[in-house]
Amino acid sequence: MDLKFSDNLKYFQTGIFNVLNDRRAEMLKEGRTVYNLSVGTPDFEPDRHVVDALIEAARDPENWKYSLRDMPALLDAVSGFYEERFGVVMETNEIMSLYGSQEGLTHIGFSLCNKGDVVLVPNPGYPIFEIGPYLSGAELAFYQLLPENMYLPDLDSIPAETLSRAKFMLVSYPMNPVCATAPKGFYEKLVAFAKRNNIIIIHDNAYSDIVYDGDKGGSFLSIDGAKEVGVEFYSLSKSYNMTGARISFVLGNSEIIRNFRMLRSQIDYGIFKPIQYAAIAALTGPQDSVRKNCEEYQKRRDALCDGLTDLGWSVPRSKGSMFVWARIPEKFGSSTEFCTKLMERTGVICTPGNAFGTLGEGYVRFALVLPVTVIKEAVESIRMSGILA
Repeated sequence: MDLKFSDNLKYFQTGIFNVLNDRRAEMLKEGRTVYNLSVGTPDFEPDRHVVDALIEAARDPENWKYSLRDMPALLDAVSGFYEERFGVVMETNEIMSLYGSQEGLTHIGFSLCNKGDVVLVPNPGYPIFEIGPYLSGAELAFYQLLPENMYLPDLDSIPAETLSRAKFMLVSYPMNPVCATAPKGFYEKLVAFAKRNNIIIIHDNAYSDIVYDGDKGGSFLSIDGAKEVGVEFYSLSKSYNMTGARISFVLGNSEIIRNFRMLRSQIDYGIFKPIQYAAIAALTGPQDSVRKNCEEYQKRRDALCDGLTDLGWSVPRSKGSMFVWARIPEKFGSSTEFCTKLMERTGVICTPGNAFGTLGEGYVRFALVLPVTVIKEAVESIRMSGILA
C-alpha cells in the first residue's frame, strides 16, 4: 500500500530532544556519566497537599467520568490566585483550563486565523510558537530578538504591510530560550501597539514565578487595556512541578476565550477532575515551595554561569526562566557541532540554539534541572575535558 501523509509533516524535523535523548541512552548503556541539561522538566517534587488532593479525588468513581467543563471551584481558585498574585481581577468567563500551554498554543490559532492570515512569532523562540500558527494555515512573520535590544522586539521595525495582515502576535517573558524578562514599560507599549494595529496579543507566562535577583514576575493582563487586546497563558507545570499533570489556563479577553472554548469543545471532554482538584490545592494552598524552588534555581544558575565563566567561557546570568542561554565558544562552527562535541567529551547535554530559530544559531540552552553539587561536577567535567582550551 502506498501511504500518503500530510504535507504538514514536511515542516517538521525529528525533535532535537528525541535525538539528544537517544544518544543519552546509548551513553548510559556504555557506562558513561551523563549530565542532562537539555529538557526543562523540574526535578522538584509537587507539594504533598497537591498530591493528596489528587489522590483523594481519584477515590471517588464519579470523578472518573467526563468532566466536560471546568469546575466552578477551579475557576474561583484561578480568579482568586490572579487577584492575589498579580493584582488582576478575572471573571470566570475570562478563564479556561487547558491540557498544558503547549496544547493551548497549538490550538488557539485554529480559532483565530483564516488561511493566509499573518502571525508574528519570535526568532529565536520556543518551537510551538511557530508550529501552532503554521498548523492553523497562517503565514509566519518572524520578529527578531537581539541581545543588543535586551531580547525585546523592536515593534517600530515591523513593516506596515506585515502589520496590516497580522492577526495575532506571540510574546513570552520571562522568555524561553533567551532567559530575558520584560519591563512594565514594554507591555504598556505592546498594548498600545496592539490597539493601533488591531492585532491580538498572545502572552505565554509560563515562567513568571522563576525570576531572579529580587525581581518579581508579573502578568501582561495587569496592564491597562490588556484584556481588550489579548490573552495570557499561565501554567502550573514549572511553578508547581506538575509537568505531567498537563494543566494550564488561558485568561483574558472573554470573546477570545468564548470562541476558543467552542473550538476545544469539539476535541476534548475537559480536564480529568482529580487534576482539577490538584490544581485547586496548588493555587489556594501554601506558596512557600514556589519561592524556595526559585531560590534553588538561582543557586543553580550561579553555579553554572559563574563556573563556566571562571573557565574562560563567558556565560551571562539568566534574568528569568529555568534556563541559561549562552553564546558558543568562538572556535566552534555551529551550535549542533558544539553540543555534539560537548556531549561526547564531557557527558554534558545541552540544546543547540538553532532548535529555536535561525537567530539561535551560535548559542546553546542549558536547563537548570540538576542540583548545585551535580552542576559543579558537570562544570568540572568540562574543565577536565579541555574542550574550551
